[in-house]
Amino acid sequence: MTAMLRYSSRSDWGNLEFLSLEDRVRLEVVAGNVEDADCVAQQVRGKDVVFHLAALIAIPYSYLAPMSYVRTNVEGTLNVLEAARKQGVERFIHTSTSESYGTALYTPIDEKHPLQGQSPYSASKIGAEKIAESYYRSYELPVVTVRPFNTFGPRQSARAIIPTIISQAMTQDEIRLGSLSPVRDLSFVSDVAQGFIMLAESDQAVGETINIGSGEGISIGELAAEILKMMGCKKRIVVDEQRVRPPKSEVDLLICDNSKAFKLAGWKPAYSLKQGLATVVDFISSNLHHYKTDRYMF
Repeated sequence: MTAMLRYSSRSDWGNLEFLSLEDRVRLEVVAGNVEDADCVAQQVRGKDVVFHLAALIAIPYSYLAPMSYVRTNVEGTLNVLEAARKQGVERFIHTSTSESYGTALYTPIDEKHPLQGQSPYSASKIGAEKIAESYYRSYELPVVTVRPFNTFGPRQSARAIIPTIISQAMTQDEIRLGSLSPVRDLSFVSDVAQGFIMLAESDQAVGETINIGSGEGISIGELAAEILKMMGCKKRIVVDEQRVRPPKSEVDLLICDNSKAFKLAGWKPAYSLKQGLATVVDFISSNLHHYKTDRYMF
């Protein structure tokens, strides 16, 4: 298996450094850039299955640098699709996002829900998804598009809400968050990874767009309270205005209808929210030095 990570002047492999030595030797890691069509083509050559997860994903930063999201998420996806088409890959798994739905018009959200570009990030992912769809329809590239809802787990950065809450709870006098009212559907990373694999193996999934999510919603405020309770920690939760999205850009409600994933691939989540949270608390406790808890990491 080959994994491509973004080239930088640093010699480390990011979160791949956490792999055991046994797993590392089974993985070929190459440095490159999804915006470089030649680099992408070289890495796709000779591959049967492509899992396309390369993206800029931080929503707050997309307000500051929207063009970089178009270049990476839209043009980068086009580069990977074109390389896959030319190489005749057997399966192309494209990663979209539940953010493409915007604030739910109804719940649970099925795959027929309208798409709404409520941030430059989500707009770029909608664009990428539609290009992937066009390659299935125009060139019969065997594309499967996966829309994961909010994924969490060990090794996630403080850009995400759960590591933000846990790391602040361990180091700060209060928990500083954005809006507390939005509702999210949270899935443990092992469940999501299993969903990707099962959908890649399903012939019925080709040409389809499929949600991966727990089917349960929890508000950010409720989530923070649950984590603090689990940690036996009593700290004040406050709204930090710099973390609040523009009102029309905030996605207020996301709850997944995951019935299509079960129908096409037999997938359903195995981890409860509490099980997943306990795993993340353990990881951050042992790796707190990786987290800058005194500032907003957007």
